[in-house]
Amino acid sequence: MLTNRWKTVLYTGITNSLQRRVWEHKQKLVPGFTKQYNCEYLVYFETYNDVVQAIAREKQIKGWLRSKKNALIAEVNPEWKDLSADWYSPESGGPSLRSG
Repeated sequence: MLTNRWKTVLYTGITNSLQRRVWEHKQKLVPGFTKQYNCEYLVYFETYNDVVQAIAREKQIKGWLRSKKNALIAEVNPEWKDLSADWYSPESGGPSLRSG
């Protein structure tokens, strides 16, 4: 789940490469909701080996009330820190853009 610096919105999605996808959101390369609302802080994630399970979980979370999503985040990240803050160095140019 991504949020903005004011924690006013939450974005839930799936990807086959979390590092790559978060970098794309941080660089505003993905048009739509995350770009419009400046969602660039990774506050929660889960990993799945089965894409069908990942999609089912995404749909489940998207159906929740905001309060339930907040509680899920608070369980593992009570301060809502950006979990990807140290993933990229300024000179790296981001992660490999290959899938995987």
